[in-house]
Amino acid sequence: MTVEFFFKQGRLFFAIAIAAFGVENLIWAHSTDPFLPEIPWVPSCPALGYLMGVALLAASVSIAANLRAWLGATLLGFLFLLCFLSLQIARVAAAPLDVGVRTCAFETLTMCASAWMLAALTPAGGELSRGKRVMNGLLHSGRYFFAISMIVFGIDHYFVFNFIVSLVPPWIPGSGWFWAHVTAIGFIAAGVSISVRRLDRWAAGMLGLMFFLWFLLLHAPRVLSYPRCLDPDEWSSAFIALAACGGAWILAWSIPAKSSTGFGDNQGMR
Repeated sequence: MTVEFFFKQGRLFFAIAIAAFGVENLIWAHSTDPFLPEIPWVPSCPALGYLMGVALLAASVSIAANLRAWLGATLLGFLFLLCFLSLQIARVAAAPLDVGVRTCAFETLTMCASAWMLAALTPAGGELSRGKRVMNGLLHSGRYFFAISMIVFGIDHYFVFNFIVSLVPPWIPGSGWFWAHVTAIGFIAAGVSISVRRLDRWAAGMLGLMFFLWFLLLHAPRVLSYPRCLDPDEWSSAFIALAACGGAWILAWSIPAKSSTGFGDNQGMR
C-alpha cells in the first residue's frame, strides 16, 4: 500500500464530508434555536436550509459516484464561494479580531478550493471550448484559495494558542505546547509550499494526514461519545477536518509523483 492509495481516497473523503453537511442542513433547517451554528454557513432560514441540504447531498453523490463529477464539483465550489463572498466577508469585516468568525470564513473558502481542485482534476467531457478553457483557469485557482486558507489557519493558531494547547489529548506524547507550535508552523509552511509550487505534493500529503489524524484522534472520539447528541458544532468540526483532508489529498493526487512543481498534469481521475 503506497501513498498513492491514500491520495486517491481524497475524493471519497471529501464526498462523505459534503454528504454529512447536507444531512446536518436537513436536520437543523427547521430549528429556531438562535444559538445553533449556521450549517454550513448560511442564514437561519428553513427553506434555504432544506435547499442547501439537498444540493449538498446531490453534489456528494455526483462526486462519489463520478457521475458528472466535473459539473457537480464546479457548481459546489461556486456555492461555497457565494457563501464566502455574500455572507462571510461581511462578518469578518464586522468583527476582524474574532478568530471564530474568521475561521468559519476560511473553512468555507477551503471547501470551495477543495471542490475546484477536484473539478480541475476531473475531465469535463466534450470539446474544450474557449469557455471551458476559461473555466479551467478559474478552477486552477482552487490551489491558491486552499493555500491562503492554510496560512490563515496557521496564523490564527497563535491568536488562540492556549485553546489549541487544551485540545491536545493528554495521552499523546510530548507537550500540548509543542504540538500546537508544530500544527501552526505546519499550516503556514504547507500553505507557502502549495502557493509557490515547491515540494507541494508532499506538503499537501502531510497536511491531509494531519487533518485525517485530527478527524480520527480528536473529533471522532468526541462524536462517538455522544452519538445521539447531534451537537452541530462537534459534528461540523469533525467533517470539516475530513473535508480538508480530502481537499489536501486531492491536491497531492493531482501532482505527478516525479514532479512537485506542477498542478493538474494527471489526465483526469484514475
